[in-house]
Amino acid sequence: MIRAPRSDFWQAGLVHAPIAALLEPARPGAWQERVTWLPDPGPWRYLADPFGLRRGDATHVFVEAFDYRTKHAVIEHHEFGPDLGWRGKDVVLARPFHLSYPFLVEDHGEVFMIPESHRAGEIALYRAREFPRRWERETALLAGVPGAEASVIKHQGLWWMFFTVVGPRARDQRELHVAHAEQLTGPWRLHPLNPILDDPHGARPGGTPFIGLDGSLVLPVQDCAQVYGGALRFLSFATLTPESATFERLAPRLTGDLFSASHRDGCHTLAQCGDLTLVDTKRTVRSWARHGINLQRQVARLGLGGGGDASASGELKPSSSTHGDRRARA
Repeated sequence: MIRAPRSDFWQAGLVHAPIAALLEPARPGAWQERVTWLPDPGPWRYLADPFGLRRGDATHVFVEAFDYRTKHAVIEHHEFGPDLGWRGKDVVLARPFHLSYPFLVEDHGEVFMIPESHRAGEIALYRAREFPRRWERETALLAGVPGAEASVIKHQGLWWMFFTVVGPRARDQRELHVAHAEQLTGPWRLHPLNPILDDPHGARPGGTPFIGLDGSLVLPVQDCAQVYGGALRFLSFATLTPESATFERLAPRLTGDLFSASHRDGCHTLAQCGDLTLVDTKRTVRSWARHGINLQRQVARLGLGGGGDASASGELKPSSSTHGDRRARA
């Protein structure tokens, strides 16, 4: 039986709880009343991979803003007031290649971003020249590495980077790599045990590394065993040195239904933002309208016209924020 093509639609939001609270067991729907969702970006668009910082009375959230009609993403900034009322948005970083996962880090009073840019063949660092809207590429942290989901933390005197590598047989969905450096800007050295983990049940980084209540370093990772971005899990590191790495998987498994009644099919980012936690969840839709979107994009690439509002090609208007199927857009 021929089935309509599948599209993943995501939404990004702010959970009114610190990230360590998400390590506690929870029933489905437990957090639904404590999430402030980012605005709906419109048909065939998504907002995902949220990371944020709080400055004064403002909460600044940076997200991957993707459009199925172009299969291209930019980094978008959303500002919220002290009561988490939405103040507006703007595009703050765009490149000819796809950008996502705008990981934020502070060092010596400055703010940096490490957006995923594996199509440029590097893991690059951007500096905020005028936070939050003006960013400039500072340096390549790992040149020649098609890395994804790079997540960093300073721990026990060293900077640590967790990332995956895009390659054949969906290796980016099952491998965890590590690098370390004395300074954020490098030089970065690859761990001799890379990949330190090869397991689709939870290896690809999925948000902010943080220190748990017992003092151990905890890394959110994506469970891609059944489907990309299906759930989030946690690795707790007992040891992490330039020569060794030992860790265990913690019990919690975060699924979309914990946070959303409508987007229950996945959860793949968990980011610390002061006493808030940023999260994204997805719902999967099958619609023949996706063929119209793909055709529209191909026509536009050939310069034969087209374009316009995607809703004209099938009338699918997903509710809330949306996020595309990464494997479909790769």
